[in-house]
Amino acid sequence: MRSVSEHREAILAALPPRAGAEVPLADCLGLITTADVVARVALPGFDNSAMDGYAVRAADVAGASPEGPAALTVVGEVAAGADAASVTVGAGQAVRIMTGAMLPAGADAVVMVEATDGGLDVVQVYAAVPHGRSIRTAGEDVAQGALVIPAGTRVNARTLALAAATGHPTLPVRPRPRVAIVSTGDELIPPGEPLSPGQIHESNSVMLAAACRSRGAEVVATVAAGDEPEAFVGLIEDLASECDAIVSSGGVSMGAYDVVKAALREHGIEFVQVAMQPGKPQGFGLFGEHRVPVFALPGNPVSSFVSFEVFVAPALEAMMGGTHERRVVTGVMGHALTSPRGKTQIARAVTTPEGGAWVVNPVVGQGSHFVADLVRANSLVIVPADAESLAAGDEVEVWLLSDPGPIP
Repeated sequence: MRSVSEHREAILAALPPRAGAEVPLADCLGLITTADVVARVALPGFDNSAMDGYAVRAADVAGASPEGPAALTVVGEVAAGADAASVTVGAGQAVRIMTGAMLPAGADAVVMVEATDGGLDVVQVYAAVPHGRSIRTAGEDVAQGALVIPAGTRVNARTLALAAATGHPTLPVRPRPRVAIVSTGDELIPPGEPLSPGQIHESNSVMLAAACRSRGAEVVATVAAGDEPEAFVGLIEDLASECDAIVSSGGVSMGAYDVVKAALREHGIEFVQVAMQPGKPQGFGLFGEHRVPVFALPGNPVSSFVSFEVFVAPALEAMMGGTHERRVVTGVMGHALTSPRGKTQIARAVTTPEGGAWVVNPVVGQGSHFVADLVRANSLVIVPADAESLAAGDEVEVWLLSDPGPIP
């Protein structure tokens, strides 16, 4: 029987990062750059006004005040986006200018409109301004050719703004893995359809597809499969030709109708027992000529969710060239919890900040079929394999699934 870490490491060792590609900015959020990105243009690209007002020569308004304004002849206007090459500010002159507009030749300062009478032909300036006032100098933010996004950067909204501003319509990143989700079992019926005796609504595909998207993957298919092995193999072959990973749930235990295990163990998928609760039966391997990773998870909803968090989430991150980021804290048990020796128990809990500590209270229903208690939980408690119980007050590793409040 494998330990949790042994199985996770076996998966990660089989998954080299995806090759980099140029991806449009709109699709890069959360991805990781594979090469340095340099500015194609300077920021700003030209001297421009930091506010609405008048472009002037500082010397012409040196003594200006409300009691003794400087009168300047307005010789033109420059709006944002306009070429100011045809306008020049000479002695005793001014040019109306808008925020972001190119500074005309001859001007070396901008007077904000609030310090003038707003004149159109002649403007009265009521305040002196020094050389360079309210001017954004070309290249003062970023020089052309400067490194703006190093390789290995996780792209966020600010990164995208910088890439766009410096002239890049795409970024070199590892693309999102395209994932297919497969749920197995003749008993599964789509949500909303009437149930016959022995049937249940299929929910794992909805959960796993959402979980994959939350980790940055693209879900290209969600499929429900029956319990016929040959048909299942054909389905996986079809999916493997159009995706980068397949996540299935169900059919991996010891039952007579465990279709995934029966169908895929002859196709490079290894089925093992992992010393964890829930989620003991696991399958993983690279399928077919495309060597597409297949994650075969147990079918009980809680087992499937926990298996995703422990094994699939870090694998998807590795495929994108990153390290799985998880919010891990040390909590204090609010009440006792028993655990089977020899297995890592991954218990669902409600974790809250109280009195300077994270207080952990496992939910009542720890069975692998308790979906409502899974929803009530906001964290996973990791009970080591060598522990048979945790007492109230014991420290424990906690994986936060949602924000429980401010850090104590």
